[in-house]
Amino acid sequence: MTNSTPTLENLRARVGAVIDPEIRRPLADLGMIGEVSLVDGVARITVLLTITGCPAANQIEADVREAALAGPDISRADIDITVMSAEQRAELMERLRPGGKTMAFGPESGTRVIAVTSGKGGVGKSSVTVNLAVALAQRGLRVGILDADVYGYSIPALMGLAPEGVPVRPTRIDDAIVPPVAHDVKVISIGMFVDDTDVAVAWRGPMLQRTVTQFLTDVFFGDLDVLLIDLPPGTGDVAITVGQLLPHADVLIVTTPQPYAAGVAVRAGSLAVQTGQRVIGVVENMSASVLADGTTLDVFGSGGAEAVVSGLARQSVTTDVLGHIPLTPLMAQAADAGIPLVASHAEDRAAQELIRVADALLKLTARANRTLPLAPR
Repeated sequence: MTNSTPTLENLRARVGAVIDPEIRRPLADLGMIGEVSLVDGVARITVLLTITGCPAANQIEADVREAALAGPDISRADIDITVMSAEQRAELMERLRPGGKTMAFGPESGTRVIAVTSGKGGVGKSSVTVNLAVALAQRGLRVGILDADVYGYSIPALMGLAPEGVPVRPTRIDDAIVPPVAHDVKVISIGMFVDDTDVAVAWRGPMLQRTVTQFLTDVFFGDLDVLLIDLPPGTGDVAITVGQLLPHADVLIVTTPQPYAAGVAVRAGSLAVQTGQRVIGVVENMSASVLADGTTLDVFGSGGAEAVVSGLARQSVTTDVLGHIPLTPLMAQAADAGIPLVASHAEDRAAQELIRVADALLKLTARANRTLPLAPR
C-alpha cells in the first residue's frame, strides 16, 4: 500500500527542512534532497552531498533519518547517500553566490564587522574574540570568526577545532571554502590549512595580503549578523590590509592593565582611525580578580583600558571602556580544553564580564545607524 500524497508531501517537507550543519541552510533549499518515497510505512530518501567525503555526511544522514521517523506511521527510514554532479554543484553555488565571487562583508552586506586588535601579543586578544563570538551566538545572532593572525593563529584550538593538534579541514565546494562550525560559530583560519597546529607559517607581506583577500572572497560564511576578525598584534601588513579592504569595520582594542601594553594599544587604535575604521571600545583583559578569601589578586596593576581611552582622546578619537575581564584560572583551563569560557563556565566572573561586553556590543550602533537585529536579554 502506498501512503497518501499529503503524507508523502509532509515527509518531503520534514527532511527538506533539515539544516546543513556547515552551510546552515535547509537541505531542500540547497538541492540536497533527491527522490523521496513512502511505501507501507517505509520512507526512502536520497540525499545528495556536495562533495565526496563530506565531513558532515554522518550528521546529515542521522538528522534526515530522525526527521523522517518523526512522522506518523513511519516505521523505517532508508537513506541513500550520493554526491551531486558537477552541474548540480554549479547550480548550488549560483544559488549561494549569485553572480559569482565578490568581496564579502562590504557596507551593503548588512554584516557588522568587528576587528579585534591589540598593541602587543600575549594580552588574550584571541581568547576575548572567541568568547565574545560564542556569547553573541548564544543570543541568537549568526556569527563568524576570521582568524587573520596568520603567524600566531590560535582560534582553531581555542574553539575546539584542532583536536590533539590536528586541525579540522574546511569543506571545499568547487572554488568555495565552507568554514567549520563550533559552538554555533563559523570559523576560518590559516591554521586549518597546515598539517598540524605546531607548523609555522613563514610568509611575507604579499602572501599575507593575498590570504586575507582570499578569506574574504573564497570563504562562504553565508548571511552573518556579526563577523569578528582576530587581527595579529601591532600595526603590520594584515592590519593595514584589513583596514583597506574593510574600512567600514569597527575596531575593538584589547589590552592588559600594564602601562606598556596600553601604550602600544593606542598605536593600534590610531592605525584603525587612519584607515577610516571606528574604534568602538576598549576591553581590559587580565584585570584584578577577587579570590575566594576576599583578597584581591592584582598581577598586572590597573588602569590600562582607561589609559588607552585617554591616549586616543589626545588624538581626537573618542571611545569608551567596555569591560574589565578579571584574571581567573578557569579562563586558561577553558582555552586549553578548546571550550570558550562562556560556554563551559558561564558563572565564572570572567565569563560574566565577557557576556556583559557582548551585550554592550549589541547596544552599539554601526555606521549609518545600523543596529544588530536583536536586543540584549
